[in-house]
Amino acid sequence: MTRVHIHLLSDSTGETLEMLAKAALAQFEHAEVTRHFWPMVRSRQHLDRILPDLKASPGLVLFTLVNLETRALLEEHCAAAGLPAVPILDRVTEALEKLLGQEAHGRPGRQHAMDQAYFERVEAIQFTIAHDDGIGAEDWEDADILLAGVSRSSKTPTGIYLANRGYKVANIPLVVESPPPRALFALKNPLVVGLTTAPERLVQIRRNRLLSLNEQTETAYVDSDKVKGEVAFARRMFADNGWPVIDVTRRSIEETAAAVIKLLGERERHAPEGEFEGVKPI
Repeated sequence: MTRVHIHLLSDSTGETLEMLAKAALAQFEHAEVTRHFWPMVRSRQHLDRILPDLKASPGLVLFTLVNLETRALLEEHCAAAGLPAVPILDRVTEALEKLLGQEAHGRPGRQHAMDQAYFERVEAIQFTIAHDDGIGAEDWEDADILLAGVSRSSKTPTGIYLANRGYKVANIPLVVESPPPRALFALKNPLVVGLTTAPERLVQIRRNRLLSLNEQTETAYVDSDKVKGEVAFARRMFADNGWPVIDVTRRSIEETAAAVIKLLGERERHAPEGEFEGVKPI
């Protein structure tokens, strides 16, 4: 097992840097990584307080710093200490400058500005939370996406992830004994997506859920035959209504959300001009 230190320095929240580092680290299975996170580094004084930690735990330094003085000091220190330092957005920024014929604005945290997109994202999150688990059927037509599936098929976490991307999401659990409201089958604006999973995996997830709640684990909720019946019931409903289906058995929440966004994009491309024009990723 290889142990390494990775230092993440950002002049803003560091969210972008953290996501990029996480994506890169996912490619390496046999490395034990200690991450040191340094957000809001906007002055030489702040950087001076961090430099001793870089020396004490040498490793890879990834940074997004737009202030030239602060950046130069960091690069100088890393060079002297023999630490690899990577300005993680430089190549992308340089390519965009060349393509657009203009210089990038050196403003920390510019991507997090409280513009219209920010407020739309907040609105999407509020809508999604208010329309979880079948609540608010009268507002479903205002959703961008409606996720349908049996209990514990990752509807809620996928919806929250999509909401953070700016999509208004509602979700409804499909229960054999309780048919969904008729409004579900008359929706025009939302993309209705069915989420399904392998029954065996679903039983395991449900058992773990019951254990976490200190509840009895031998109930119809985790009965193998009943769970298979639930999944089959949901699949028939998806097929009868022509809804696209995503199998989440081996997908992470991020992968499921990406598949939903792809489906939404395909629908927009094939829709008559002007239809669904308000449904845009943020």
